[in-house]
Amino acid sequence: MHLRGVVLPDDEVRDLWVRDGLVSFEPVPGAETLCAAGWIVPGLVDAHCHVGIRYGGGHETREGALAQAVTERDAGVLLMRDAGSPIDTHFVDEHEELPTIIRAGRHIARPKRYIRELGIDLDDERDLPEIVAEQARFGDGWVKIVGDWIDRSVGDLRPLWSDAILKEAIDAAHANGARVTAHVFGEDALPGLIGAGIDCIEHGTGLTDETIEMMVEHGTALVPTLINIDTFPSIADSAGRFPVYAAHMRDLHRRVRQTVAAAYAAGVPIYAGTDAGGSIRHGRIADEITALAGAGLSAHDALGAASWNARSWLGRPGIEHGAPADLVVYREDPRVAPAALRSPEYVVLRGRVCPSADPVTGHR
Repeated sequence: MHLRGVVLPDDEVRDLWVRDGLVSFEPVPGAETLCAAGWIVPGLVDAHCHVGIRYGGGHETREGALAQAVTERDAGVLLMRDAGSPIDTHFVDEHEELPTIIRAGRHIARPKRYIRELGIDLDDERDLPEIVAEQARFGDGWVKIVGDWIDRSVGDLRPLWSDAILKEAIDAAHANGARVTAHVFGEDALPGLIGAGIDCIEHGTGLTDETIEMMVEHGTALVPTLINIDTFPSIADSAGRFPVYAAHMRDLHRRVRQTVAAAYAAGVPIYAGTDAGGSIRHGRIADEITALAGAGLSAHDALGAASWNARSWLGRPGIEHGAPADLVVYREDPRVAPAALRSPEYVVLRGRVCPSADPVTGHR
């Protein structure tokens, strides 16, 4: 296969070839030209999604999880960091026509302090390091803990763990070769998590100037999931029994764009994640890229947060000689024409043009 176009992130017009599923910068005799113009982007990344959680909630079926992966692929997402799933999705790896999943195992929470039946509930926080180590061995180099959630006894967001146990647990993950990320909406859980050496914060709506400075100092990444944060007003509307919590959620939503802009300006590494699964449908990475640009990221960096920068962060190559040929081709520059993100001209996964046979139906 042969492609010619503007290759990002370098903005260079060049020729690429594909041989045996790998990118080649050297000509391949007899290669069929797929495109002679366009913008060629390293395969997109959804750095926070949930393959295995049904839209609307609950455990997804095997067929449903495969369909979720198909939806992501057809949107150009060829690499997913699954930030917690209640089912084992390793069966997806059997399908070469589906994106790569980097799993964080199951959410780790406390009883009645997260969505019921999705995570592992620990009655005693002293068990956290052991369970984190276990999930580190089960996952693909990531572990997901729930950092805060509504505490109904006080009627607002509260941390789930003590600072000392967080340090012990994060050290246990690192000792097992895994990075740790945490769901955090509010302000109070952030200092303890960042100070304990956590690698990433999911959502991060409660970030302040002080905790942003801590993230910069520690090299902590942020995945804001902005299209999920847009559901906060409806969450608040349904929380009439907890007026303090409802007001807090509305305030976090009101200022989230300014929060992300401040983190970006300070130099916090930011990556794109939709939080698809549950309340967000899969296949919406274009919306998240657009939202990041609307929160102050440059158009180039917003796309990079869902492509070359995210791939590097997750230890996967971009468009390089000898790398897997995972790339997306657009008719227009997706940084200038965001609508182009919703309609890729070609999606090439492992050197094959998609969609190929659907693993659910067996049909194209």
